[in-house]
Amino acid sequence: MQIKTINREIFSMTNLLTNSLGTLFLVTSIFDAIKYKLNANKVRIVGTAKGHSRQFINIAILNDLVRTAYGVSILDWYIIISSVLALIFMLDLWYAIYLMYPYRNRGLKNFHRPNILIYIWNSILPNMFRPHL
Repeated sequence: MQIKTINREIFSMTNLLTNSLGTLFLVTSIFDAIKYKLNANKVRIVGTAKGHSRQFINIAILNDLVRTAYGVSILDWYIIISSVLALIFMLDLWYAIYLMYPYRNRGLKNFHRPNILIYIWNSILPNMFRPHL
């Protein structure tokens, strides 16, 4: 009888600790998402994405896509919510960088941004192989 009571207490304490750490994880994930939002706002205010790495944001987005898939596979709502929240703000930063990227022909007559697919492909290629946009 006593062993069952002790097991229940251990289980409830473990559950409380897990939920507390999950809540703390969500709070710190909000700070992580705010970091990307602040960066996107700075790009928009300055008007250029010079100095911002396209490869960095691509890898960060890939990381959170994999993290979301993992969270869905194990049904961990803390991981799913934090990853989706980060993805929303990462995509905002990615779009701000796309709009404000220092394209070679910006400012010339009839300037057009490259197609998004060309931009993505160009940002994935290593520097030695990609053409200058």
